[in-house]
Amino acid sequence: MSENEQAPTVSVVLPVKNGARHLPEVLDAISRQRIDAAVEVLVVDSGSSDGSVGVARAAGARVLEIESSEFGHGSTRNLAAAEARGERIAFLTQDATPASELWLAELVSPLDEQGRVGLSFGPHLPRQDTSPMVARELEQFFGSFSEDGALQVDDGIESGNVRSGFFSNVNSALLRRCWEEVRFRDVEYAEDQAFARDAAAAGWRKAYVPAAAVMHAHDFGFVTFMRRYFDEYRGLRATIGHVEPASPRRALGNVRAQVRDDVDYMHAAEYGAGRRLAWRARSARHHAGRALFSALGSRSERLPRALRRRLSLEGHGGNDSAGNAGGGLKTTRVKASDHRFEYVREHHRRQPAALSPASPDDGEGVLHIAWVIPPFRRGSGGHMTIFNIVEELERKGHSCSIWVHDPTSKLGGRGATVRREIEEHFARVRGGVFIGFDDWHGADVAMATGWQTAYPLSGLPDCRLKAYLVQDYEPDFYPASAERLWAEDTYKMGYPCVTASPWLTEMLRGLGATADHFELGVDHGIYRPQAAQREPATVVHYARPITPRRGTELAILALAELAEQRPDVRIVLFGDTKAPPAGFDFEFAGIVDERSLASLYNTATVGLVLSLTNYSRIPKEMMACGLPVVDVCHQSVGSVFGRDGTLIELADPQPIDIAQRLSGLLDSAERREQMAERARDFVLPMTWEAAASQIERMLREWLRERWEKTVAEGQSRSASVDLARR
Repeated sequence: MSENEQAPTVSVVLPVKNGARHLPEVLDAISRQRIDAAVEVLVVDSGSSDGSVGVARAAGARVLEIESSEFGHGSTRNLAAAEARGERIAFLTQDATPASELWLAELVSPLDEQGRVGLSFGPHLPRQDTSPMVARELEQFFGSFSEDGALQVDDGIESGNVRSGFFSNVNSALLRRCWEEVRFRDVEYAEDQAFARDAAAAGWRKAYVPAAAVMHAHDFGFVTFMRRYFDEYRGLRATIGHVEPASPRRALGNVRAQVRDDVDYMHAAEYGAGRRLAWRARSARHHAGRALFSALGSRSERLPRALRRRLSLEGHGGNDSAGNAGGGLKTTRVKASDHRFEYVREHHRRQPAALSPASPDDGEGVLHIAWVIPPFRRGSGGHMTIFNIVEELERKGHSCSIWVHDPTSKLGGRGATVRREIEEHFARVRGGVFIGFDDWHGADVAMATGWQTAYPLSGLPDCRLKAYLVQDYEPDFYPASAERLWAEDTYKMGYPCVTASPWLTEMLRGLGATADHFELGVDHGIYRPQAAQREPATVVHYARPITPRRGTELAILALAELAEQRPDVRIVLFGDTKAPPAGFDFEFAGIVDERSLASLYNTATVGLVLSLTNYSRIPKEMMACGLPVVDVCHQSVGSVFGRDGTLIELADPQPIDIAQRLSGLLDSAERREQMAERARDFVLPMTWEAAASQIERMLREWLRERWEKTVAEGQSRSASVDLARR
């Protein structure tokens, strides 16, 4: 690394509460880590009274102090991750001491965004004074993850090479990108296990690193141990649904086996006969008590609230998520403002902020446009459209700012981090990027870009115009629900709507909204014909199960029919982090960068994209590469490409007809060529520059209409006054 290069930062996070016993040892071990990175140590102290804060600061750690009442196993780690500077974040507890100077380097080494390895964890080793039953269990449990001591990486929650679902924040590391997508749940226990499940569901992989061990063991008195087991298994039930068996016969057999294993362990460790006898009795009591208290914790909702409080180590008597059969409701500290839909209530409690007075200069010259956007993730087509338009408007001389409405902190609290994500995965925007509206400074035009953002937009002051970019009919994203109602209501808020298809324009006009549409653009510098040989009988399909309106399940049935009819067909799926289940052979490309997509479109034979609400921009990109496309007969598709089959092959939304349309195109090279040529000519003028110009025209017209209406109303009032005077 050159002197001018800045070393990457790895953050080590320690939640602390009265941890002075082991904290100096832990911090010293961290300071001796050998790793090619800058190491930041962040201690989050929740009300220590034993000098822990002073110990941490003396060791050079950055300290964040919170009230004891603010601590939560998940929420505090989310707070720490948001504050941490590193792209890789390691988590320890205050009594987990790294066992070697390579602990950190080993722990973070498997993390890989491209390979979707987003989380890793290492073993816990017993300290010298650990009881034999705890020491033996630790060694055997972590030894089972890797019999040969080699690094293990799973492929998701059902993988067998790393124990399914297990993860421990006693000794773990995360990629910031993984944490930003998933976040820890705010639960009383087992936030780490819940995170592993949620990460696997989001397509992230998990690594077990045997070489990254820490010295750690909880050795308590019997009563403390049992109350901890009660809390632990109650947390496992609430977060991952685990219920410990409660069969007395099974429990007795398990206790006997555990005691036998403990005795064998003590023999191997050369315990004396008298010491083995004493520990044997304690082992039997420990395992019998664990069987009882873990079963009680799994069923805590059936117990009276007062008894739950007595059994809980942390004194929690509230009800669990599993039910309310035990009576009593859980008391929480969550503020009303923390509810993820609180902004809807706020909207209905206040009057919308009035628009700034109209001016004869409105609609002229340079505009400042503020874009209010929802949180995003890599691969979001809707956000790609927003940022492409922002980039083109900035090229035309307008200034833009981006305001992320993120009530549940999915993206964290740092505008700089969000800007980097936008620039790396979407477009090079120049304007400011803000999280929330604390720094709101007004705009000529403020644009909502999704139904959730229409609510806070109504309360923003100092705007000459508020408008609404509508890329789809969002109520159709939901079944009958509050969210469906709220989404529908946004089209009645009086915002003029910029829509992404003629079909959407007619839908919103039917609801009484002012609306006009623009054409989704294509980056013809990327999506264009290449001098590449097309593969015979290759169908490429945009498969995105996470987005139900793309009809992945319907497409999979159609492709299964096609594969059965034509065993020679090659099927390539892309568009999501995880391949959908399918009963035929296919290749899976995942989330693909634009240039790789263009190459794929140039070598395939037919493209398949299903649009069950508004049409996707992907067919246009396929067309620009000379790839004929099959979609379903939806009004949105017909409103853009026509219904005569000259530009796009339209199928009935059922698997047999879709398969037949695909097969027909595979059989006719002449028809493919004719369709591809017409479609290329059709999309050629559709650029993002043209899309931005269309939107610019609409905004200027609506601004001028405001002024003209103001003038007309003023003239009407003057005429009324004159008439009254006569």
